[in-house]
Amino acid sequence: MARAQYQYETSPRKLEPTEVKRGKRVKVQKKRKIKLVEDLPRQDVKISKEQKIRQAKLIGISLLVLGVLLAISYRNSQINIKFSEIQKQKTELSTLQKENEQTEVNIENSLNLSNIEEQAKNKLAMGKLTNKQTVYVTLPKKDYIESASEKIDIDGDDDKNWFEKLIDKILNRE
Repeated sequence: MARAQYQYETSPRKLEPTEVKRGKRVKVQKKRKIKLVEDLPRQDVKISKEQKIRQAKLIGISLLVLGVLLAISYRNSQINIKFSEIQKQKTELSTLQKENEQTEVNIENSLNLSNIEEQAKNKLAMGKLTNKQTVYVTLPKKDYIESASEKIDIDGDDDKNWFEKLIDKILNRE
């Protein structure tokens, strides 16, 4: 099988040692030396300062990423809560606007002149005026507005000099 594969290199193929067993070629495995690893107790294993610093950085970065993700998810939940409150208030606003429009229509209908006249006749027993009920009043053309003849001093600040006024303003006495 190894001969059927195309070789891209210019160096010759290395032959692996094989043995013939029962008519078949079998690869000979090299004997490798087995390394014995002694289990050391946990307390005897020493971790270098560089490894401790690397582990601390890794833990710090992972905690930082976790904190950022938690902050983002918390903020998104707050945004969703505020959005639902806004939607609720918008629906409440639309219902109040509809009620307001309906009330305005009712007021406009009740302010119709024929409705007012009908209510005056039925509820208040009123009727239209006749020529006999009209009373004319004549007023003389005299001007009833009186001009003020003297100046009235409400504050009484005219008899004080500028220094006394300043002290009154500082002490808030007026």
